[in-house]
Amino acid sequence: MKKHTAMVCIIGTGFGGLGMAIRLKQEGIDDFILLEKAHEVGGCWRDNHYPGAACDVPSHLYSFSFEPKTDWSRKFAPQPEIYDYLRHCADKYGLRSHIRFGTEVASAAFDAERGVWTVRSTDDRVFEARMLVSACGQLNRPAYPKVEGLDDFAGPRFHSARWDHDVDLRGKRVAVIGSGASAIQFVPQIAKQVGHLDLYQRTAPYVMPKPDRRYSVIEKQLYSHLPAVQRMDRIAQYWTHEVRALAFTRFSGLLKPYRWRFHKYLQRNIHDPALRQRLEPDYPIGCKRVLISNDWFEALARPNVEVVTEAIERVTPRGIRTRDGREHAADVLIYGTGFQATDFLAPMQIRGLGGVELNEAWRGGAEAYLGMAVSGFPNLFMLYGPNTNLGHSSIVYMLESQIGYVMQALEKLRAGMRWLDVKPQVQQRFNRALQERIKHTVWDQGCSSWYKTADGKNTNNWPGFTFEYRRSTRTLDPDAYTLEPTTSAAAA
Repeated sequence: MKKHTAMVCIIGTGFGGLGMAIRLKQEGIDDFILLEKAHEVGGCWRDNHYPGAACDVPSHLYSFSFEPKTDWSRKFAPQPEIYDYLRHCADKYGLRSHIRFGTEVASAAFDAERGVWTVRSTDDRVFEARMLVSACGQLNRPAYPKVEGLDDFAGPRFHSARWDHDVDLRGKRVAVIGSGASAIQFVPQIAKQVGHLDLYQRTAPYVMPKPDRRYSVIEKQLYSHLPAVQRMDRIAQYWTHEVRALAFTRFSGLLKPYRWRFHKYLQRNIHDPALRQRLEPDYPIGCKRVLISNDWFEALARPNVEVVTEAIERVTPRGIRTRDGREHAADVLIYGTGFQATDFLAPMQIRGLGGVELNEAWRGGAEAYLGMAVSGFPNLFMLYGPNTNLGHSSIVYMLESQIGYVMQALEKLRAGMRWLDVKPQVQQRFNRALQERIKHTVWDQGCSSWYKTADGKNTNNWPGFTFEYRRSTRTLDPDAYTLEPTTSAAAA
C-alpha cells in the first residue's frame, strides 16, 4: 500500500487548518499536507449555509491579522463572504496542491521508535507525518436531538448545518427544534415564507440587539487606500470585546446592565405577556452563550409562529407530540440543535504511546496543556482544542496564538528531536488551575450548556483574556516536555 509522507499533516481546512498551512508557507516549509473530508475548504463556514448565516464577531476582527479584507459588506460578515474569504486565502497562498480533498480521517497511531504518526483515511489510504495537527475545531459535528421517533417522520428533515435547499418551505408547516445561535439566524428568515412555524424551545436564550450595519462605499475605499485605518478599527474592536472577559470570568456583577438591556429589548418587541414569559431565561446571563439578533423577537411575535416550551414526547410521522398529549402537525422538521462540541477529534481513533486511545485518556472529559498538547500523544497538537473557546472575542486571534506555538514545536523536531511529549504533571497542574478558575466564572453558575460534558466539566471555554493566552503561548517551554532526540537507529 502506497504511503504519502510529509513533515506535517493537518486535519481540516477551516480557519485553523488554513492558518497553520499559510504559516508553514511563510516560513518556507512546503513539506506538509492537509486532509479534508469535504470537497472544498471552509470548515464550519462551508457547512453552515442556512438562510441568514452570519458571524457574531465583527468582520475586521474575524479574519487573519496578516490577510485583511477591506471590502466586507457589513460590520458582521454574512456566511457567503467568510466562505469566499477562506477560499481566497487557500488560493492566494497556494495551498490547494497540498490538500487531499474527500479524505476523512478514520484513525491515527504514533510510532515511538520512528517518531511518526500513521494516519489512515476511511477509504484505507495511509499518510505518515512527523507532526500531526488537528484543526477540526469544536463545531464540526452536528448534534441531533435525543428524541424518540426521529426516523418515523414522513416529511423532509435536516440539521441546520446540513441545510437542504431543495426543500421548498413556502406555505409549509415547519417544526424547528432548538433556539440557539443557528436558530436565531435562520428562523427570522424562513418565518416570512412558511405557512406556520413551531419553535420547540428547551431554554430561552439571552438575546441582545446586533450592532450591525452595511459599510458604505466611502468606508470601503478608505480601508482600501489607508490600511492603517482598518487596523485601528480592528484594534478598537479587539479591546471593546476584550473587556467583556471581565464580566464573564471575574466580575459577574458587570453583566447586570446587559440583563437590564435584554429585558428592555424583550419588552419593546414582545407585547404578549404570556409569550414574553416563555422567552424569559431562568438562569444567570452569560451562563449560556449570549446571542445577538435584530429580528429574533420580531419573528417570534409573528401570528404564524408559535413558541412551544412543553417537552417533546416523540416525533410522529405527521409531526411532533408533546408531553401534554398535543400533536403538532408538521410538513418539515429542522434541527437547530448545535454541535457535539465536547467530543474533540471524534469519531477519529487516536492512539499514542503504548497504544493508549485518546478517548480513554479523556474518560474524565477532554483536557490539554494550553488547549493544544496531550500527555502520551507526542507531536500531536490541536488548534481550537479543549478550553480555548471564547465567549467574548474572536477565535481567529486564539488560533494565531496557537499556530505560533506549534511552529516552535516543529522547530524542535527539525532541529533533531524525534518527539516531544508534554509531561503529565505539567498538563495536570495546568488543568487543575484552569478548572479552579472556571469555578469563579459565570459559566459555572448552575446551568447546563454546550460548554460542558454530561458530567458538568467545562471542556470548552478559556477562563481569561485572549492577550493572557497569547502571552502563555508566546514561548514554548522545553521543560514542560519530555524531549526524545533522534537516534541513528531511529533515523535509519
